[in-house]
Amino acid sequence: MAPTHAVEVTGSVLTKRYVSWPRDEPGREWAALELVSRHAPDLVPAPLDRTSATGSGGRSTPSISMTVVPGVPLGPSLTRPQLDALANALRALWSIPPDDLPPIDLASLVDRVHTGLTVLRDSPGVIGSAARAWLDTTADELSDVPDPVVAHGDPNLENYLWDGRRVRIVDFEDAGRGDLAVELANLVEHLSGRGTDWTGFAERFAVDLDRFHAARCLWAAFWLTLVGPGGPSAARNPPGTAEAQARRVLALVRPGSGAARGDRGRPEC
Repeated sequence: MAPTHAVEVTGSVLTKRYVSWPRDEPGREWAALELVSRHAPDLVPAPLDRTSATGSGGRSTPSISMTVVPGVPLGPSLTRPQLDALANALRALWSIPPDDLPPIDLASLVDRVHTGLTVLRDSPGVIGSAARAWLDTTADELSDVPDPVVAHGDPNLENYLWDGRRVRIVDFEDAGRGDLAVELANLVEHLSGRGTDWTGFAERFAVDLDRFHAARCLWAAFWLTLVGPGGPSAARNPPGTAEAQARRVLALVRPGSGAARGDRGRPEC
């Protein structure tokens, strides 16, 4: 997928210049940074300045300037101290009332996954089996938001900066008002975290574990639509990635087919 922005760093100031913004990514990021920095000033970059696509100085694209925060991106295999620090950061983020943020369109996410797996359902082997298995379940209840939180929206582990003691969070262009279980599942099922043992991580939060499991099924299926045949990320991943992701979907969706790492063995989505 094409990048949505370019980054410039000058001293203690980082500027993001957006090259595309179909979902108002600059507006989402600015709103999230303003909100979170008011409630938890050292958790995220502090927003400094914003220009619009028709701003002064001849700028043709929107940009946001913010403070640089310390730390290095988390790697794929988190240590226990890093998991503890990540949990603390997320707990702080999710304790902030998200009412002023634009909503995350969860219904569109469910529809997108359904459409993508409908295309894959006749694929041979494990990919088709996984697509059909997920399509036999229902994820409509995930369109609701029973437990609203500030949704980061992009839990690639590179967006969590570790300074050796604590974690700070960056890159909020996909942020909005989301649901706790869906956000937590988005993190656990992100491809960047496959080297991490997430066992017991969800239990650190007051999350409905059945809803969390259903959301894991959804996000695992979402990744299959990306890395599966014809998907936008298929060519950027090594051979066997789609099949491995399909097996993960099956492990989550089908009882007795084996559990994905950290799964509690819930039999259906």
